[in-house]
Amino acid sequence: MNQKTGANPPYVRTMNRWWLRDPYFVRYMVRETTAFAVAVYAIVLTVGTVRLAQGEAAWNGWLDALRSPVSILLHGVLLVAMVVHAKSWFDIMPKTMPMIFIGGHRLAPSAVTRAGWAATFVASVALFALAWWWRP
Repeated sequence: MNQKTGANPPYVRTMNRWWLRDPYFVRYMVRETTAFAVAVYAIVLTVGTVRLAQGEAAWNGWLDALRSPVSILLHGVLLVAMVVHAKSWFDIMPKTMPMIFIGGHRLAPSAVTRAGWAATFVASVALFALAWWWRP
């Protein structure tokens, strides 16, 4: 109790590392930080587009930079983060969209998640096929 006012001091709860106290929040924060990987890769692709617009020498310099060991390591880390990010999106998808009924029965949440992964797989195969077909 405060001697001058006669009142108890206000309770101040520390917020330092609050998310480390609960495993649920640790997983949540890891999922949220993977969004930075999306931003970093968007920047990498934007720089590539700018270099392409600057001419062949700038484009080739950017391609050489992508072949460096540091860049390859960065892309490996970004790939892992992107997979975690995509997994979290597909796991959350059935919880955020309206219920779907087919033939009077509710579509299982796992079916929605599997459909998301299937669409990702089909789009990835199509992009790889296009890149293979269009290669010099």
